[in-house]
Formats: sequence, C-alpha cells, structure tokens
Amino acid sequence: MRTENGLRRALESGETVLGASAATYSPTTIEILGAIGLDYVWVDLEHGGPSPYDSTALAELTRAAEAGDIELLVRLPKPEPALVRKVLDAGVRTILLPRIETAEQLRPAVEAAYFAYDGAVGDRGVGVGRSGEWAGYVDSFIGGEDGEVLVGTMIENQRAVDNVEEILDVPHLGFAFVGPADLSMSLSGGEPLADTDEAVERAVDRTLDACLDADVPIGRIRNDPMAAQEAIDAGYQIVRIGGDAGAMREVLSSRLAELR
Repeated sequence: MRTENGLRRALESGETVLGASAATYSPTTIEILGAIGLDYVWVDLEHGGPSPYDSTALAELTRAAEAGDIELLVRLPKPEPALVRKVLDAGVRTILLPRIETAEQLRPAVEAAYFAYDGAVGDRGVGVGRSGEWAGYVDSFIGGEDGEVLVGTMIENQRAVDNVEEILDVPHLGFAFVGPADLSMSLSGGEPLADTDEAVERAVDRTLDACLDADVPIGRIRNDPMAAQEAIDAGYQIVRIGGDAGAMREVLSSRLAELR
C-alpha cells in the first residue's frame, strides 16, 4: 500500500502538477489517467459520485490510484471535520474543501486532517482504516501521516476573495484552487459572467497574487494547452487540463462527424 503523497512532494519542491477529472468515478479510468502520465485525478464528491461517507467506494478509488501510480485529489461536498476524518481514513490523502468564506470556517476542517496541529494536538482521531494499513494505532503511522496529508481550499465567492489573505494564513493549508464559474455567479448576484469578465479577472488575479505572496500553491482549470501554459508561467502550480467525459465527447464526436 502506498503511503507517500507524490502530489504534496511535488508542490513542496516547487513543481507544477497536471491532472484531469474523472466524472465517471471509474477505477479503470483512474488507472488509465495514471498510465498516460498525469500527476493527479480530480474526484468531485461535491457534485456527484459516491457518498463521501462510503469508505468502501473510496477504497476502490484509492486502490486504482495506487495501481495507476497517480494521486487522488478529492473535493468534499462541505468542510465538515467528521467528513474530513472519514475520507482520510479511507486512504485519500489530498482533499479540497469547498464553500469556504473565512479563515474561521476553514480552520476546523484543516485541523481535523492532522494528529498534531499548529503546535498542539490536532483533531484527527485514530482508527482502524485503509490509510493506516488496517493496523490502528501505530507510532510510525501517526508520525508519518501528518507529513503526507494535503488540504486545499476553493476560492470561489466574493467573501473568500475579500478574506483571502486571512484564509491563506490558516496553519497547514496546503493549496488553494480558484473556481471562476462559482466566482462569477457570486460577483454578478446570480447572473453568470464569462471567465474573461473584468470583475472575475480582478478577483482571480487578486487570489493569485495573495497565494504567491503567501507561498501557498494555487490551481485552476485550463483545458486549452496554450492557456494552461500561460497559467503555469503566471505561477499556477496545479492545473487541471480536462477530464474523462470531455475527452470522450470531443474525440468520439469528432470521429463520428467525420464518418457521417
């Protein structure tokens, strides 16, 4: 069973990581995405997929990631401490917390991911689970796990942007990820704006600058290779470059159109 978090290691080394989403939630797809050389698979439990409380389903995804030598990046449906602990115990080591607006809202969820936190005892409990190789309390696991967990936060609404410096100052926060679609809804009062709208661009740029100043890795979605490279050049370390559903639609619809 793999215990090292390659995604965390890469970010700590200043590397850029590239990934894709798996909207099918298929272990086979996860293995394939690893086989082609991607660094991580984005698993979105906020908008779909199995229940985040279903440890059996999550264990199958983590096994597939290990087989494909790729990391899972799992977005939870809410920043709930009990849910954080449950998902990590199933073997996931990189989680992304949505709907964050303040540092006070973020801190309890991050603290729940660690046995030791900010110079004191953390809020993660010890149990028998896949992350600990089913051994329960083992000193090597307790000591090593805190060095492998990676917790990120979405920056996807106006309040989060307004409070971004305080959010990034939460201890043990591993990365931030910009959500332009939800951000555009927040900025417009419910009328979605284009990614290129000036208000959205200003909010995204402020978030990027704050992350670079705080030395917190930042990510975003960029499906076009040129746009992805521009994001990397601008300082984004985590870039999602597509997904299984979009790739199938694009490739097969193009072939179908040619044949018909």
